[in-house]
Amino acid sequence: MGATVSMHRLAVVLGCALALAACSDKNATPSAPPGPPEVGMVTVQPERQTITNELPGRTSAFLTAEIRPQVGGILQKRLFTEGAAVKAGQVLYQIDPATYSVALKSAEAALAKARATLGTAQTNARRNAELVKIDAVSRQIYDDSQAAVVQAQSDVAVASAAVETARINLGYTQIKSPISGRTTTSSVTPGALLTANQAGALTIVSQTDPLYVDFTQSSADVLQLRNAMKSGRIQTVGKDEARITIKLDDGTEYAHHGRLQFSGVNVNPTTGSITLRAVVPNPDGLLMPGMYVRAVLESGVNESTLLAPQQAVTRDPAGNASVLLLGANNKLERRRIVTGAALGSRWEVVSGLKAGDQILVDGALRVKDGDTVKPVQWTPRDARKPEPGSDASTEFQAPPEAAPAAPTVPTAPAAPQAPASAAASR
Repeated sequence: MGATVSMHRLAVVLGCALALAACSDKNATPSAPPGPPEVGMVTVQPERQTITNELPGRTSAFLTAEIRPQVGGILQKRLFTEGAAVKAGQVLYQIDPATYSVALKSAEAALAKARATLGTAQTNARRNAELVKIDAVSRQIYDDSQAAVVQAQSDVAVASAAVETARINLGYTQIKSPISGRTTTSSVTPGALLTANQAGALTIVSQTDPLYVDFTQSSADVLQLRNAMKSGRIQTVGKDEARITIKLDDGTEYAHHGRLQFSGVNVNPTTGSITLRAVVPNPDGLLMPGMYVRAVLESGVNESTLLAPQQAVTRDPAGNASVLLLGANNKLERRRIVTGAALGSRWEVVSGLKAGDQILVDGALRVKDGDTVKPVQWTPRDARKPEPGSDASTEFQAPPEAAPAAPTVPTAPAAPQAPASAAASR
């Protein structure tokens, strides 16, 4: 009987709760229909933009000298540290000079003999010149003495040349660097036999400050740039303003800017590209010959460039670009555009838009072509402060506030249960 009373009380309580809920539903006011979605728009305005091309390239030494011996002999000493900086005229190797020193002395002795012979010939010629006037000697003897002077002068000249050759060869036993720069490893050690003008270089000296950067540009890009300049859309930069910015292999920007020095006049028939060369300062020695870099070439200036954020541009499967444009009555319409180069996080718009057009940047996932929207001005979002309603604002989500607790309906106290032994006895 106790269980029957408890069930009856529970049924009464549930009925009251349902009646209260029904009354609250009848008194609730219907919610207003949602307004147009709020989306971020940006107004396209003409900007002055420097036209750049990012091209792959490699560095090369400004000057390179392959060090080879000009005379043969046994190498006595290596007088530089491998990889160290050397100056022009610094001695790098020493060849055994003994034989060349002896050759110089022999040439000097021959020169002294020739000069002595010349002195004797000149004395005889002067004496015979006086004697022939009084017919003390024949004319033949006089002519022979004059010819002997000329021959002795020639012998002195030959001996002087031999001395100079011997002196040069002796100087070549000291192998010097013709330029200032840094050396590579040495291919020989003391005791090696060297030959004059051998094929293998002893070491290589490279001047790396400044440094060359060689890169290529496609002929199609050159033609496109020239056509834009011809139409007046782009103005060329001056000759002294052809500045090169270097990006290293790890993506960082090199601290020093270079200057375009040479532009090729022939197109490579295999690659269809033109070779360009820039000179880049390298005072810290960070760049080394043979490094892969990317050169950003400033090729022109567009005084009225229209730029669209990349996130505003969508492409169909065929690769055609389009944007959602704000039309009359705040309705969206899709507009086909033609994009040019990527400039940072924006696309250059070649055609399809005009100054003052408003394009959708934020909220594209919530709307479609033809929808009426509530436009608001869009600015680049700070990742730490996501904009409300942004499609990509998922970096931070505020935790929802705790909902107020619903009022509890008092329930009847549960009937006391009989002891198990009493229940069993019933």
